[in-house]
Amino acid sequence: MRKKKNPKSFAVMACLLLPWLSSCAGSSRIGTEPDAAQQFLTALNAHCGKAYAGRIVVNEPASDDDPFADKALIMHVRDCGSDEMRVPFHVGDDHSRTWVLSRLATGLQLKHDHRHQDGSQDVLTWYGGTSTTPGSAQRQAFPADQESRALFEREKIPVSVDNVWAMEINERTFIYELARPNRLFRVEFDLGQAVALPPPTW
Repeated sequence: MRKKKNPKSFAVMACLLLPWLSSCAGSSRIGTEPDAAQQFLTALNAHCGKAYAGRIVVNEPASDDDPFADKALIMHVRDCGSDEMRVPFHVGDDHSRTWVLSRLATGLQLKHDHRHQDGSQDVLTWYGGTSTTPGSAQRQAFPADQESRALFEREKIPVSVDNVWAMEINERTFIYELARPNRLFRVEFDLGQAVALPPPTW
């Protein structure tokens, strides 16, 4: 009498020979882990509704008319979400700046929303870039995109076409960075101590 073949053995053999089959144990979980961009947003979302004070840690080369010099620097994690976040960056009494982080299929996008006190858009607004590498859960970089490069050329500030913005986050600090040839600017915010919420942005 022939022995009946165990159907489970066929399933095991199929998974060994064809590991990409969705019916194989555990294969359905492939690709479901959050990527670096999503992990970065999740870390920032943990501070939703809070504001933090910052200080300039690198500013090279410094200039006499630097708008950030001797000003209180405050970031406010104001509008939160898994796909978009808005983080106003207050410089003294200047409430014109908001960082806008958006989750795209290709990575993470950073844009700068600049407005006048009456709420109208500044001529230099909505510039930024999209990450071109996966980055990490702690650091994301944003080279200037084509739209921003065209804006900088049009407004006669070609030095900015090589801008690369970056953001870093860990348990204690958040860093905003601007880098290009012969220019490095970094602001470090203390996430260990929340401060009073700033006024609304313009």
